[in-house]
Amino acid sequence: MAQIINFYERQSENIAKTFGLLIGFVVLFSLFAYFIGYIYNGSQYFLPFAFLFSLGTSFVSFYFSESIVLAASKAHKASKKEYFNFYTVVENISLGTGLPMPKLYVIDDSAPNAFATGRDKHHASIVATTGLLESLNRPELEGVMAHELSHVGNNDMLLMTVVAVLVGTVVMVMDWFWRVRIRVGDDDDKKSGAIFLVIALVFAILTPLIAQLIKFAISRQREFLADATAVKYTRNPTGLVNALIKVASSKEPLEVANKATAHLYFENPLDNVQGSEGVGFLKNLFSTHPPVSERIKRLQEM
Repeated sequence: MAQIINFYERQSENIAKTFGLLIGFVVLFSLFAYFIGYIYNGSQYFLPFAFLFSLGTSFVSFYFSESIVLAASKAHKASKKEYFNFYTVVENISLGTGLPMPKLYVIDDSAPNAFATGRDKHHASIVATTGLLESLNRPELEGVMAHELSHVGNNDMLLMTVVAVLVGTVVMVMDWFWRVRIRVGDDDDKKSGAIFLVIALVFAILTPLIAQLIKFAISRQREFLADATAVKYTRNPTGLVNALIKVASSKEPLEVANKATAHLYFENPLDNVQGSEGVGFLKNLFSTHPPVSERIKRLQEM
């Protein structure tokens, strides 16, 4: 009984942290918009347009992102006959959780990894590499697939789309910040205008960086939540723990992965790419995934 209580406590904790990060993002963007509005002529008009434009482009990408990601990943459909374990594992978890059966795809690559994509549970796909399917036993594969189905059930794709809109808006407005003529104001306002200009410049430099860090932080929280939900689905944290150890210990880079899709994967596929090593705290800060050791620690506490 204690194990179940601990799971729900962990899930609630991750949801609360995610909402806290989103609120912090909105506050940060509001302050940024305020200082730009004070300094630039007409910014009260183009700021709403910037947000609407970003929202529109994100809306389009939201509906077509699945096919784009699948094509970029060189994924092909997985048949039940050819990939029996993969198909039946996902099918069983879907039946047990009440989630619609997603479409299944395979990437021909020896690096073990997987990801889920799609805009909601009725339009979702799960992709696994041949390396993952060949290296994991059935309980381990169940842990990974439960993790990916958790992303579907938790509406992570929708959440990350909202975050992408916010980040995109901040970056776009920052670009305009440097292009539009600066308003200094009349003589009486020059002193206060200069102060606000300095503050706005600081915000212009720091806000996109902070926005990206918040995006990464939310992505890491969703990974913790997906791990916890996967345990709820399978009631077997050991399978997921062993899968994490195997996937993380692989030294093979995933050829089709890139910075645009890295956050989708079960484990960061760029960790083994030359030049991505990073150092301790900074590496974790700019990573889309929490450290495997921390994920394992939390799972073992459940």
